[in-house]
Amino acid sequence: MNSVKTTEAIISKSKIKILVAEDSAVDRMILECMLKKDGYNVILAEDGVEAVEKFEQENPDLVFLDVLMPNLNGMEAAKKIRALSGDLFTPIVFLTSLADTESLVTCLESGGDDFLPKPYNAIIIEAKIKAFYRMREMNQTMVRQRDQIELNNKHLMQEQEVAKQVFDKITHAGTLDLPIIKYYMSALAVFNGDVLLADLSPTGSLLMLLGDFTGHGLPAAIGSMPLASIFHGMARKGFSIGDIIREINGKLYHTLPVGLFCCATAVDLSFHKKRALIWSGGLPEGGIYRAASQRFDMLKSGNLPLGVLSNREFNHTPTRYEMHEGDELFLWSDGIIEARKPEGEMFGEERLNALLNAQSPVADVFGNILKQVQEHIGDSDGDDDVSMVSLAMPDDSIAQKILLNAPKSRGSLADWAMTLRLNTSSLKTFDPLPLLLNVISEVPHLRQSSSVLYTVLSELFNNAVEHGVLNLSSQLKSSPEGFVEYYRLRKEGLAELVEGWVTIDFEHQLEACADGGVLTIRFTDSGSGFVKENDIERTADGNLHPNYYGRGLQLIESICEKLTINVPGNKVEAIFRWSTDD
Repeated sequence: MNSVKTTEAIISKSKIKILVAEDSAVDRMILECMLKKDGYNVILAEDGVEAVEKFEQENPDLVFLDVLMPNLNGMEAAKKIRALSGDLFTPIVFLTSLADTESLVTCLESGGDDFLPKPYNAIIIEAKIKAFYRMREMNQTMVRQRDQIELNNKHLMQEQEVAKQVFDKITHAGTLDLPIIKYYMSALAVFNGDVLLADLSPTGSLLMLLGDFTGHGLPAAIGSMPLASIFHGMARKGFSIGDIIREINGKLYHTLPVGLFCCATAVDLSFHKKRALIWSGGLPEGGIYRAASQRFDMLKSGNLPLGVLSNREFNHTPTRYEMHEGDELFLWSDGIIEARKPEGEMFGEERLNALLNAQSPVADVFGNILKQVQEHIGDSDGDDDVSMVSLAMPDDSIAQKILLNAPKSRGSLADWAMTLRLNTSSLKTFDPLPLLLNVISEVPHLRQSSSVLYTVLSELFNNAVEHGVLNLSSQLKSSPEGFVEYYRLRKEGLAELVEGWVTIDFEHQLEACADGGVLTIRFTDSGSGFVKENDIERTADGNLHPNYYGRGLQLIESICEKLTINVPGNKVEAIFRWSTDD
């Protein structure tokens, strides 16, 4: 074991290069012999000039310098060697017989790290070499780690710059430069954790979203990209703010890791209806400045942030606020309230509310808030992104000019009709509901009704197949055993079906000013019908009495504006009406 350790020590020492600069041949030879005997790799120099040259050539791990040498003394040589070393630590030990304090201090100030007094002591030399070599290795490790950190940071900054360029192109494709919008955004990182988007809708509204992602830089960029893409794409197709928020929430919920979400407030400002539909989740309450009373009505954030809940649990319904000409909506991120002085004091809601209620002209409110926040922060870098936006309700002349740039409703379905016929083989294996819902979802404002429309389509399709094509009776389902028997017969009936079909007709029309629309749904089947001529009982409007059909059709009647069942029941028509304010 000892022989192994000794061999390893020799191999280790042979890798250590030591430069010895000594003008005295005798002292140089003595030191050389002592070092080589211990196994070190020794490089010799006879004066300071040669010492500097050998240092450049050999890059030694440690330098022994005589203080008094011709051509270039040890102290001058030490300065040059230290300059050549740069960030890499190279220990310099002076060989000296000097004893006065002033001379020793001068040596240290010139770049020396220690002294080796003459005559030389082998034990002291060995101890100094080991100590300084450990220091050099630690320094090299620190330099490598620093360089790696700098490289990683450079790559990170480059990635953030690319992400920012892509995001800016998406964002700037919107309408943030409209005269009715004022905004301010500052970032802690290259890529802002706060997001501000605005775009015009073909329905005659201005849509806006202010969001605040958890984190900064690339973590924020992960969610910001799909958020911006969905917002602008759906806004220009005329989808409602509720539809857009729901789509964004679903995307973020399935995309973002746990703990990353987006606090947001989304706005649909209708110029001709003089109202704002506002959805808010997680951001501080904003406010609407009322021109008539010169007071602020504060908004409430009653929802969880985007990306926290699945769409099944998520509430995407906005709140309606009347807005008149001269009214102005103010929104801000929590960076305003949480802005801190260097000593840690937050700006706080109390200061913000005092500024909002200061009875100053509305034109001064935006600038006053920013000025006070910036003065509060002072030279501090801040803890969070600071963002604020205001949106004013314009007069009719300005609104008309703005809407000249609104996109036309080309990218989505408007007035249309469609027929789908499912023959025997399709009825056995194909579920048409996903296809039908996908078509309906291309109609702006109908996507938010997809859940209720799924109920309507499902009931009508099952009614056509089970009671029409297969001629099954609902009376079978009056008991648990009957339910089992009913669906056994349904499965067997479809498997043995030889001839049968179901036709589905859709007809959709927009109403005046694109305020809403009507979707007419008709299901026709090849069956003999479930209504007997002798049992017909109609209501005053000509529809069949609810007592003569099951709970499924009664549910449809409660959802739709009108439900018509034509005798003998193999043709059913449902009319569903929607509005942009639903």
